[in-house]
Amino acid sequence: QVQVVESGGGLVQPGGSLRLACAASGSIFSIMAWYRQAPGKERELVASITSGGYIAYGTSVKGRFTISKDNAKNTVYLQMNSLKPEDTAVYYCFVAGRGSYWGQGTQVTVSS
Repeated sequence: QVQVVESGGGLVQPGGSLRLACAASGSIFSIMAWYRQAPGKERELVASITSGGYIAYGTSVKGRFTISKDNAKNTVYLQMNSLKPEDTAVYYCFVAGRGSYWGQGTQVTVSS
């Protein structure tokens, strides 16, 4: 049974930092990614990393966010720096291998 569990969301002031974690279990995953969805907007890719180490970022987060992976723990991280109010959204972890799975989401709010 595949489980995808996110953690690390919360409230932060503009310019601050947060680190999200996503622990996946129950299968082998060739890609692990973070998406986000703000109220009234479509879900968008934030960052992704493949089992071969290829990394991609959404345009709006390049240079501010960093995705990384701990293979031993099957966990993917998203370090978010220089956060802006427009980064406010529910952040979802996505993993894919033999099937594709979403986490339950974690709220990130950037506000003073």
